[in-house]
Amino acid sequence: MIKEVFQQLWKDKFSRIALIVLGLIYFCLLFADFIAPYTKDFSDRTMAYVPPSKVFTIDENSKLSKPYTYNYIREFDPVNLEIKYKLDRTQKHYIKFFANGQPYKFLGIIPMKRHLFTTDDSGRIYLLGTDINGRDVFSRLLFGGRISMTIGFLALFVLFPIGLLYGGISGYFGGKVDAIMMRFAEAIMSIPSFYLLIILASILPSGMTSTQRFMLIVLILALIGWAGFARVVRGMVLSIKSQEYVQAAQSIGASKLRIITKHILPQTTSFVIVAMTLSVPSYILSESGLSFLGLGIQQPDASWGNMLKEAQEFTNILYRPWLLTPGFLIFVSVLAFNVIGDNIRDILDPKSKVR
Repeated sequence: MIKEVFQQLWKDKFSRIALIVLGLIYFCLLFADFIAPYTKDFSDRTMAYVPPSKVFTIDENSKLSKPYTYNYIREFDPVNLEIKYKLDRTQKHYIKFFANGQPYKFLGIIPMKRHLFTTDDSGRIYLLGTDINGRDVFSRLLFGGRISMTIGFLALFVLFPIGLLYGGISGYFGGKVDAIMMRFAEAIMSIPSFYLLIILASILPSGMTSTQRFMLIVLILALIGWAGFARVVRGMVLSIKSQEYVQAAQSIGASKLRIITKHILPQTTSFVIVAMTLSVPSYILSESGLSFLGLGIQQPDASWGNMLKEAQEFTNILYRPWLLTPGFLIFVSVLAFNVIGDNIRDILDPKSKVR
């Protein structure tokens, strides 16, 4: 089934582009330590808000050259009362590929020093400039994307089993059990989810690490979102439990839990796949929103949300547009997930197949 869905997605031009985009993003995030020229802890405070490095392939004699760059010199403009950067053309810094750089642990396990690209020890290369603390924006995008792009899937792994089992039990037993369980689910659904997230995130202890905050945000997102999913599953179970194969399982003495988990819930697979695909973007936006408000992942750890927070100042939008890159990546990722989710829904919808 999954293979057929993927083949149908690949035939659609927009879905194919979305799959390629998401594939590239997750590939870069997986190998972020190798691709990034600097580690996630790197900082050069003398280079705050440095513009993107200029890479040259033509030397001063108008001849082809190995790629090289110049460092920036920081100067103060007394007339406009602002700091400016200009290229220090007294020394070239050649870009080296697959060369040794800052040490790191590949995939968090294997100690390595080799990076996709880097410069000599005295050189600096900032493909997307730096932030207020002199940290490389390109490197932080890769490390921050790991949080922003995985939090949705982790939340789903908690949310969907709860919603499936809760909705399956409610729909199968019916009667008073169904009424009580659904009233509780509706009470959960009536809570404004984003405002609850803000309240819960704001009362978390200030001494918590970003990893602990990350796991708590995952749990909060999951515990808020399961109710709506369970209600839809319950409606599907109500129609499935009257099928002949369910009655046959009941007649041979199969336990109720086995009937629910082995015979009824597997029939909701199509809906689950579509719901999971369409739910990931909302969780990406929720995490980014919390981090943007300063209630999610905390500095110095990076996420696309807390990186985008720095771009909310009007002067940064005008003079430092590279700080808006996290917002662009959030937009592209959410759009790609929505395109794929919509097409999966069309593929798995029997009525659309007939059409």
